[in-house]
Amino acid sequence: MRQSQPSQLYLTIMLGLLLVPVAVRAQQQSTPAAPAKPADSPAATPAAPDPPSAIAPAPGNPANDQDQIDKRILGVLPNYRTAPKSAEATPLTARQKFAIAAKDSFDWPVYLVSGAFAALYQLENQNPSFGQGMKGYAKRYVTSYGDQTIGNMMTEAIWPTMLREDPRYFRQGTGSVWSRMLYAASRVVITRTDAGGRRFNFSEWLGNGSTAALGNLYYPQSRAASDVWQRTYTQVATDAFSQELKEFWPDVKRHLKHHDNGVSAADSTSQH
Repeated sequence: MRQSQPSQLYLTIMLGLLLVPVAVRAQQQSTPAAPAKPADSPAATPAAPDPPSAIAPAPGNPANDQDQIDKRILGVLPNYRTAPKSAEATPLTARQKFAIAAKDSFDWPVYLVSGAFAALYQLENQNPSFGQGMKGYAKRYVTSYGDQTIGNMMTEAIWPTMLREDPRYFRQGTGSVWSRMLYAASRVVITRTDAGGRRFNFSEWLGNGSTAALGNLYYPQSRAASDVWQRTYTQVATDAFSQELKEFWPDVKRHLKHHDNGVSAADSTSQH
């Protein structure tokens, strides 16, 4: 989900504001209640422990984390760079970084998203030199898709390979809602290196800056330094809000699934 226009940022923020309350409710419902304290009785017999096969994996269990990773948010937005926290110990090769960037750039929903934003930019008449009609739409579609592809390659493959940084978003998955929101937003500033350390996310800023600068080649009316800076910080902000979606989408999806199962069970009961 990568466009350099402000409209992309606004829509991402709106989507995040709609999903986070659902995630909050899902997290509250998933918090287990404290077990009732058994009455003191000399005749009380401690319950036998559950067999190992019946014990559900803990939230931090790698297998459980992996099950939560959805490769498409809302079934449309590519999400290949998201990984569970348990994957932090395994660095990516250069080839793997380019593979993630390619999947995020050439997955079929990307073409639909680019087309949708090209239509939005046409309605707003952004870059008036492109004109209107099918010719204007075609130019906006190509530049929209170009922003997305170049941005993915710069921030997920080229700069991370040169700087030996890990382009993945490691989902926290546990903790309070506010701590998770802060963690997700901070990943545009803090990243993990291939050696396992943490430092400033140079790939995010240099990658988006490079993409914004290359945009001067096909945005004839937006070539000033201020325009390049606006495209850069708009995309960084968009990435920050996109990571909020990456962090909370599994909670939202699980909540919706449980809700649907509850409705189905209620309907089945009422029919008997």
